[in-house]
Amino acid sequence: MIPDRTSAARQIEEVWRRLEQVNDPELDEPITAMGFVERVVHAHDGSVRVDFRLPTYWCSPNFAFLMLDGVREALDSLSWSPAYQVTLHDHMFAEEVNKGIAGGKSFSAIFGELAGDEDLESLHAIFRAKAFKRRQEAVLLGLRQKGLTDTEIARMDLSSFDAFFFDDAEAARQKPRYRQALLDRWPDQRQDDAVFLTWEGDRIEVESLDAYLADLRSVRINMEFNGALCRGLKHTRYKEMNIVDGEPTLVDFIAGRVPARTDTTHTSCN
Repeated sequence: MIPDRTSAARQIEEVWRRLEQVNDPELDEPITAMGFVERVVHAHDGSVRVDFRLPTYWCSPNFAFLMLDGVREALDSLSWSPAYQVTLHDHMFAEEVNKGIAGGKSFSAIFGELAGDEDLESLHAIFRAKAFKRRQEAVLLGLRQKGLTDTEIARMDLSSFDAFFFDDAEAARQKPRYRQALLDRWPDQRQDDAVFLTWEGDRIEVESLDAYLADLRSVRINMEFNGALCRGLKHTRYKEMNIVDGEPTLVDFIAGRVPARTDTTHTSCN
């Protein structure tokens, strides 16, 4: 069934909304904000094509696979269950990945063929831990900025955390993201349980909060450095590109030329 214009617009919005939930595993930032989703094509029959491009030809295949697997999960979760195609461009393993996807192989199977002994799930765990720590640091610092004592912070439960309002923009942005990471890690968390735990599940004690924050800071600095490097490489690689066939490309995201997603220039209906 061919969707009408209103339905098509809703479907386009849903695609982008789902893709915005996929993060670069190393940077813990949405792949859409990083400009890695170069193009989304939404056809009249409801099918979807996503063109995906990374900053360099040699970007770690581990990161590429994790993000592509996230894209697959995002498209699988679309409400109208469309046929879809995901294409990786300009990467050293693009041919193998795209051939594998076209052949119906899972990302895990493709990854296994190319990555040898490395395990995709173990990589997921490493980057989930980093994301947890980066988000946690932001809200901990936000609580201190609001004047809470270390004792109040250490004793805060999930219910109090949910009710807390942050003035700091980064803490406010990371609040729901930290909450989600916490519940992903411990799904049985109750409203009266401590909201601040280490990745290993230990409660953070008052006397150790300063040292703990120092460890979180080192994680953040490493991620921020990698993020700056990634953005720089991306800009250098694609600064000479132009809009192709009237469609926005990665350089348009970098240059801020892409309009709001309510505008159909994000899509192409064939």
